[in-house]
Amino acid sequence: MPGAELRGVTLDCGDPQTLAGFYGALTGMRELFSTGEFVALTDGSGCDLGFQRVDGYRAPQWPGQDVPQQFHLDFRADDLDAVEELALKLGAVKPDHQPGDGRWRVLLDPAGHPFCLTSS
Repeated sequence: MPGAELRGVTLDCGDPQTLAGFYGALTGMRELFSTGEFVALTDGSGCDLGFQRVDGYRAPQWPGQDVPQQFHLDFRADDLDAVEELALKLGAVKPDHQPGDGRWRVLLDPAGHPFCLTSS
């Protein structure tokens, strides 16, 4: 049976270099490829994270769905408080709405994409 392996995930944004800088600093991933329109980060695992410029980009609205989030990224963190603090220093925002009874924390990246931090 044929199969496919996930190679990467790409986020739409208005400024790929800035958003790649945020996620690179948050995750330790390094730049693999960059043009004015696209930046790819890698950690050597085989699944890269990309950022592509979209003219007229509109940030997702979370938790509302006026502009749907479409998907979000989940990151495992050994120390949730420390990684949350780092993300906030890098430009993330912590919305008031926090579902999950403390099992995860929802943050918004500098382009407005929701992402979660979890210890599991």
